[in-house]
Amino acid sequence: MRGVIRILTALLLAAVAYLLFTLIQSYDRQRAELVKLQKKQSASGGSFHYDPAAFVSGNSFANSTHFVSGSPVNGTLTGVLTTDPPGLNPLLANEASAAMVHSLCSLSLAERDWEHPERFQPALAESWEISPDKKTYRIKLRSGVMWHSFTDPESGRAVPPREFTAGDVKFTVDVIQNPEVNCAAIRSYYADLEKVEVINDYEVVFHWKKPYYGSLSSTLGLTPLPQHFYCPAGRAFDGKKFNDDHLRNRMIVGCGPFKFVSWEKSKRITLERNELYPGIKFNAAPSLQKYILEIIKIPNTQLQSLKAGKVSMLNLTPEQWQRQTSLQTFPRTKFTKYRNPGMAYSYIGYNQQRHCFADALTRRALTMLIDRQKILDEIMFGCGQIAAGPFVPGSVYCDPALPPHPFDPAAAGRLLAQAGWRDTDGDGILERNGKKFSFTMLQISGSATQMKTLPIIQRQFAAAGIEMKLQVIEWSVLLERLKSRNFDACNLGWTGSFDPDLYQIFHSSQSEKNGSNFVSFSNRELDRKILELREEFDPAERIKLCHEMGRILHEEQPYTFMFYPDELLMISNDFGNVKLFPGGVYPHSFTQRDAR
Repeated sequence: MRGVIRILTALLLAAVAYLLFTLIQSYDRQRAELVKLQKKQSASGGSFHYDPAAFVSGNSFANSTHFVSGSPVNGTLTGVLTTDPPGLNPLLANEASAAMVHSLCSLSLAERDWEHPERFQPALAESWEISPDKKTYRIKLRSGVMWHSFTDPESGRAVPPREFTAGDVKFTVDVIQNPEVNCAAIRSYYADLEKVEVINDYEVVFHWKKPYYGSLSSTLGLTPLPQHFYCPAGRAFDGKKFNDDHLRNRMIVGCGPFKFVSWEKSKRITLERNELYPGIKFNAAPSLQKYILEIIKIPNTQLQSLKAGKVSMLNLTPEQWQRQTSLQTFPRTKFTKYRNPGMAYSYIGYNQQRHCFADALTRRALTMLIDRQKILDEIMFGCGQIAAGPFVPGSVYCDPALPPHPFDPAAAGRLLAQAGWRDTDGDGILERNGKKFSFTMLQISGSATQMKTLPIIQRQFAAAGIEMKLQVIEWSVLLERLKSRNFDACNLGWTGSFDPDLYQIFHSSQSEKNGSNFVSFSNRELDRKILELREEFDPAERIKLCHEMGRILHEEQPYTFMFYPDELLMISNDFGNVKLFPGGVYPHSFTQRDAR
């Protein structure tokens, strides 16, 4: 589940990973590490191998080797959220800021190995067995794991820690599969799960209807919910109340390394170390006493807060990276900058319910009208690479023979004409079937990158006879507009995956309300191949299917795939044990050199 939530977060993923090197050394090291991982995957033919012995450990805990043994518990790490989360319910809040809090407060049955993310390591589950037909997962849970204590938001009653059991696992799956719950994107990953059988408090069995390649991550990556929190005093579960319970959905109760303390709207979210965290006895627990996430929407204000010591870790914009943090007036000796190739891609999504975007020729023309290289060079200062599709560049799933569409206004004009667009009245705007080629692009309030990028695209479209209006809206409003399909176009992002599954984003069934295919893209051949990929275990065939799907998306262009931006981070030198991993940094493994 935790892995699933990370796939949905459009623009930002929960953490980035870095070694404490200089700028160039850090960049080169990350490239080398990523290439090393990809070569390993390529040699083996893919990311995962369903060999149970490869994933089962004995008396161990996920990623314990990456924590500093004997480190004193002290200090506070302060990071930044660029917006208030829409809520903190792990199933409902499919958004980057919420995912950040989830990753710190929750714990899944198993965690990906930070160094080798093709593997899983024990977390809430201490061991598991997988049947030869890949349909049955028997999981042994740790005993003595405790849910966080909390104050019930309705009764005001203090609720002490309660033990996590197999009943919470079954409750979570039941909630996901409940059609009243607004989690269609997550539910799609459990469509073929027949049942969850509780053997006893510490043993549970997942029964899948048929072999499904993603069943490994959907099973072991499940992040359980506390039944006693959502159903207090044995109250029956109510899906509609679950969706609309604003009091509970502004809290999070988990078993993770940090406990939720408070959320001051538009100010900060405060977390503190979980003294009952099961990783403590395995030396896999935070040495930080607190983790504070300041909610700062304006990039310049974020940077000023960093300089003033109010913030200790910040994701930088390309301009901050290249210019502002290189000035002599910036206290560079107090911080270290890190850069690594990102796994998230940005895109422009076209609502194909709108007449402007109903055909592939037009969408392909729009991509060819955008000078992505100009934007990469001038706005992003070269910090990234142009995307050809949804597959991580350099991975075995990304077809190297499929380059991004070129910037070619002349060829785009011919495609538009072929699609039936003409300026018949001479007003400079194309028409088709009596309707103008005019649409509105949603722009996120406070996004420095969009403020610079979208006007460039607007001018490039205008030169071809396309009117693109800009509407600046708040993040929460944008999310609602996407859910209701009440938009023309948007500029967002998704996080790529070590092991791709395009069902959630591009399968036609997911265009329903609350599904992640909010551009309403539909292609029968792609649908068929997406389903084939889900049942294909042969690495070579999986790669072949991904390449075929890449070609379909390349021609159909449901999105203009924009960039795989580099991840740019600055961290205070007060913190140590900052390590580089293929999937990102994991701040709860940091140590503070001098307690404040």
